[in-house]
Amino acid sequence: MWFIGTAAIVWLDSRPRHTFRTSLSLAGLVAIAASVLVWLKAADDSEGAAYAGFAAAIVIWGWHEMSFLMGEIAGPNRAECPAGAVGWARFKAATATVIYHELAIAATACLLFAITWDQPNQAAPLTFLLLFVLRLSAKFNLYLGVPNLSDEVFPAHLAYLKSYFRKRRCNPLFPVSILIGSGIALWAWMTAESSPLDSGAAATATLIAGLAILGVVEHLFLVLPLRDAKMFRWAINNKAKRAVPIECVGRGQ
Repeated sequence: MWFIGTAAIVWLDSRPRHTFRTSLSLAGLVAIAASVLVWLKAADDSEGAAYAGFAAAIVIWGWHEMSFLMGEIAGPNRAECPAGAVGWARFKAATATVIYHELAIAATACLLFAITWDQPNQAAPLTFLLLFVLRLSAKFNLYLGVPNLSDEVFPAHLAYLKSYFRKRRCNPLFPVSILIGSGIALWAWMTAESSPLDSGAAATATLIAGLAILGVVEHLFLVLPLRDAKMFRWAINNKAKRAVPIECVGRGQ
């Protein structure tokens, strides 16, 4: 789901800009259907329902990523970082570039928890919340500075975001992000092991563990001399003749 979903978003985002609205509208309808599915499966504690909730959360997340990558929902600030901005001024300007999108994601997370409140199937809200946490962690790490920015693959309409990234050997948050991601994966795996075999709880915990591990791996791409963007070059629409950002699950930059 991560690989195919990311490739699909890369392909859609590399198409001509006049196609963006249609792509977002169709994806939005699919996201609404996925939200309804989450509500319908909330009381179902079976293994299949857990997989359905997980898949629905990924689909909803994909729509949010498309809305950001296509420049529809970002923030009020779409300018480069002011020259000489440091400290609070830099942080405030950086936050203003993405605040609408982060608030939209937070609101969706609240909605998913609301429609599954006190129900056994928590696969969708937990998956979506983990994606949100991984996204925020990646953003803060890029803001504070990492060796591998992969900023050469940003599209023209998001190029201003590169001015808010820092390239440095590492930052104090990075090891904390790795430890937290690994801790979530370990906790989820232990929860899966202690849950009844073939139950929805076991499936949900296993999926969360796998997603957390994937998030840790994507964070490692920020410091290792490897370019994860190369995995999706084949998905870029060559007719568009422009680069696109590589992100979907953990590193929604």
